[in-house]
Amino acid sequence: MKYTFACKDIGMDCGFKTEAKTKEELMPKIAAHAKEKHNMSTIPPDVMQKVQAAIKEKKGMF
Repeated sequence: MKYTFACKDIGMDCGFKTEAKTKEELMPKIAAHAKEKHNMSTIPPDVMQKVQAAIKEKKGMF
């Protein structure tokens, strides 16, 4: 199983997509992208809710 996230899924005009084996591995990737590309030193709670809701679980091989 893997988890995926795309900025466009929370309404951002951004082509960023990432994936990982677990949500715990996915979140640092999302946080690093948010800091680097969207100037968010921390992800605000309202955005974090959108991020959590937009994480998709995919079955299958990596």
